[in-house]
Amino acid sequence: MALPFEALDGDNTPLPPQRYRAMACARQLYLFSSLIDDGQTAQARERAAALFRSLQRHFHDAEHGGWFYSIDAQGAPLDRRKDLYTHAFIIFACAHYWARVREPLVESVLDAALKVVGERFASGDGLYEAVLAEDWSSLASGPLQNPLMHLAEAFLATLAVRDDAAVQQALEALCEALQQRFIEPGHGVMMEKPLGTVDNWFEPGHQFEWFFLLQSSPLLCGSPLHASLERAFAYAEQAGVDNHSGAVSGMLSLDGGVLDATQRIWAQAEYLRALTLRHDGAERLQRQLLALQQHFLHAKGWNECLDGSGAVSRRDMPSTTPYHLATCYLGLAEYFG
Repeated sequence: MALPFEALDGDNTPLPPQRYRAMACARQLYLFSSLIDDGQTAQARERAAALFRSLQRHFHDAEHGGWFYSIDAQGAPLDRRKDLYTHAFIIFACAHYWARVREPLVESVLDAALKVVGERFASGDGLYEAVLAEDWSSLASGPLQNPLMHLAEAFLATLAVRDDAAVQQALEALCEALQQRFIEPGHGVMMEKPLGTVDNWFEPGHQFEWFFLLQSSPLLCGSPLHASLERAFAYAEQAGVDNHSGAVSGMLSLDGGVLDATQRIWAQAEYLRALTLRHDGAERLQRQLLALQQHFLHAKGWNECLDGSGAVSRRDMPSTTPYHLATCYLGLAEYFG
């Protein structure tokens, strides 16, 4: 099916497939698109083309439009719901791929994904539903932070490759709505669910990821949302990063209490990338580079998760993680020049 395995074990053996997700395919499409013409990955162009074809062939819903969340090991639709997270990554990947190949078909898929997000997921207040049914009927999910962040990332990727007034307007409206509905005014942190939701929390890794997106965007740098995430960065460092080990905690309550001490490689990578844009981050960046190398990277790949004590708690390597590592390494390469 020309799809990435969902995960490898610690010895680089593919785990028996139970499903394939459209989001994983899209992340790999981004990864190989970024390697086209780099001179060191000879098959990147061919692999990206195969992933693009597979995304359309296996996940696109010809009847209702949009893309299914997942298919089973035989290629039949498995989870037929339409989720914003998946569609955001399809926009993101197609924008990057189109920037490299400039093929009309790729731009048409980019346009289709943007259209379906704007017409189906949008809730009319600048925000978007997190998930809808196969036929686009409501599941009453409401908006969630993480898919909205990746939608902002996808909009930025689109604007990086073409002028698009509608996308820019949607991005600005999204950021304004997030500032009103998701930013806790005391610390400026981006909560995972809308303000007022019972048992809400925030994730340090997402504060760092948001900071990088906003700080690196000429359009959004200096916005109210950017000012909030400047404050959130400091609070997330204070409450969610161990100054000695460099460990980034998984989930925190608003008062800084640790709800989940799991250390995830994506959060480590996002913190590292964000530090490349901090004028005072050089010393911490060196500490975090060492922490990533010592605790997460190894000769056969990486440790996906460590527990609160630093022991490896997840040894398989998901095909979605190289997206975080690649964006981190690109940030580091630009920083070190």
